[in-house]
Amino acid sequence: MAKTLQLNFTTSAGKNVMLTVDEPREDMTPAEVEAAMQQIIASGVFGVEGAFLAASKGARIVERNVTDLEIR
Repeated sequence: MAKTLQLNFTTSAGKNVMLTVDEPREDMTPAEVEAAMQQIIASGVFGVEGAFLAASKGARIVERNVTDLEIR
């Protein structure tokens, strides 16, 4: 089962931005995720069309099951 952590932000221009992290740590807490998101915002590294991340909007873990089919 594949897991992805989706971090949702809003830019200073009001656009929504999603960053994803593959295979996040199993034992992370919501407080740790929020702190990491605030660090990402404060770093000023990510921006869209000249507008930098301004606020955290939410986060979620997405789990996905993949089953390969044997085709002969």
